[in-house]
Amino acid sequence: MSSNEPRWTQTWLGGVRAAGVDLGYPGQRLGLPEEGSGSIAGWGRRIGALVIDWMICTWVVVQLLLRMNPAEAPWAPVLVFALQYLVLVGWMGQTFGHRLMGVRVAAMDSGDPRLLPVVVRTVLLALVVPALIWDRDHRGIHDRASNTMVVRM
Repeated sequence: MSSNEPRWTQTWLGGVRAAGVDLGYPGQRLGLPEEGSGSIAGWGRRIGALVIDWMICTWVVVQLLLRMNPAEAPWAPVLVFALQYLVLVGWMGQTFGHRLMGVRVAAMDSGDPRLLPVVVRTVLLALVVPALIWDRDHRGIHDRASNTMVVRM
């Protein structure tokens, strides 16, 4: 083995990029720019938006407005999250967390998603697991099923 070749464990533990396969940047297959407005949103922005939205739903709406204890009614934050997500993404294309983190949900034609895809996306996002399985373009199962993507503003 020459010093230029990767160790055999790096070819399968590190994924195809470690084996020397160039897959391009996230969103390249979709015809999106690599950086800036319209590019695929990174994980930091997406997780930040999710945390902001979850805190708003749990602390502000469930605890302050509805006066419910999330420990006694664990379904309440999920229901409020799904409702606010459905309304805000269906109406404006983004939630409060998305807005603060500079991202939005877009249809594959880069326009705003229609209502049915937003409903599908919301149900799958509330189930959590489909959002954890994603492809090289950072699109989870909930994105692929609803034919959407999360892009930077």
